[in-house]
Amino acid sequence: MKIADKNFKVLDTFDSIVTIPDCFVVRKNKLGKGNGEAKLYFGTKTLMREFFGDRGFEVKCFILKNDLITFLNALKQEYTHPSLNYCGKDVLAQLWEDRMRKVELLEDIIYFNVKDQTQIEGPRGYVNSKDKAYSILRELSLPLVSYIAAMKVKNSSNEIEFYWKLFVDFDAISEIKNGALVFKYGKKEKDLISSIPKSKQQKSEDIRKARVGQGKYRELLLEECPFCPITMVNDERLLIASHIKPWAFSNDKEKIDPKNGFMLTPLYDKLFDRGFITFTEDKHMLISDWLSPKNKRRLQLKDNSYFQHLPIDDARLKYLRYHQELVFKG
Repeated sequence: MKIADKNFKVLDTFDSIVTIPDCFVVRKNKLGKGNGEAKLYFGTKTLMREFFGDRGFEVKCFILKNDLITFLNALKQEYTHPSLNYCGKDVLAQLWEDRMRKVELLEDIIYFNVKDQTQIEGPRGYVNSKDKAYSILRELSLPLVSYIAAMKVKNSSNEIEFYWKLFVDFDAISEIKNGALVFKYGKKEKDLISSIPKSKQQKSEDIRKARVGQGKYRELLLEECPFCPITMVNDERLLIASHIKPWAFSNDKEKIDPKNGFMLTPLYDKLFDRGFITFTEDKHMLISDWLSPKNKRRLQLKDNSYFQHLPIDDARLKYLRYHQELVFKG
């Protein structure tokens, strides 16, 4: 695998996503009180140490400037039209401009070390770092709607390094905008979402509009695509109307445009929605390296597979290019 024009061998990816908590980000990005803290929860200690190393590990990690630029572009709408009540809500649009300029001045590859936080009791695993690149992650990410993925790689000198990448959680933003509390969040995070000053009447109206719009979108898409072009399943009860450009970042017209979607079975809907697969103009499927090799084998996914029934035309290509650039975990 080439990363920033350097050759690496992919050894593994951390299978659980690391949702950015409110306590991790800088003050302006927070939903609650306080100034945030640098430690980052990385799953259970058992899973974390199986991935990074034995108890007390300190490992070399890196992020890429181009990845940070892509992340900021994908999250720009949330910065400029926030769905949550961030502490710096009124200045987030300007912060996006400032932070983009700052990122553009960085080196192509930015290295940092993270350490196992062995002083913290209990089963939860945490890492921390005092390095500049790590602080950049805290500055750019927004809580609950962004997450970090990590990949274990071996460089050309046979040294193990860890490639980190920030992603936007489009599902979380959609569910928040729909008035739904996402079950993966803890009570504290649900309380923060619930604290957004919005009347019950307005919340109910938002939910009603979302459901009506999604129902109309599904009907139109089924007329055009009455089966999943990957599996050829045509039982409507087993099909999901997947948006190509995420619903949360689509305007009112795009949300119900059947050209902004595919009918997919649940597995492929989730893979596509999460950016683990995308499709090319010539109807081939690309698989993300952020899906672990063992899970690719379990799912029997083959990169560059051709699907002749994929409904790809000029109108759908506009949305597909958005998916390739900002949703697909390339």
